[in-house]
Amino acid sequence: MSHYRHHVFFCCNQRESGAACCNDHGASEVRDYAKKRVKALGLSGEGKVRVNMAGCLDRCELGPVLVVYPEAVWYTYVDRGDIDEIIDEHLLNGRPVERLRV
Repeated sequence: MSHYRHHVFFCCNQRESGAACCNDHGASEVRDYAKKRVKALGLSGEGKVRVNMAGCLDRCELGPVLVVYPEAVWYTYVDRGDIDEIIDEHLLNGRPVERLRV
């Protein structure tokens, strides 16, 4: 069994070359928001949910992106409302959010 029920990775890459990247869309701040919300809901910790930042996930053209394991569901998002929907639907209720999948 996995150490976490869900492991969420936010691409927070910042490219110095000026090429498009997830952090251009505030990915680090959104990841911080998701981490706080998961903790506030009592979902964080062993056997529950872990939210991490990742370097480049190599899907910049679809960015910003995050991926939820173990299901390997990739998402894009626009704002905190989208993150709330991913947390509420996918992490709490086990239903991937089809409209945000990439």
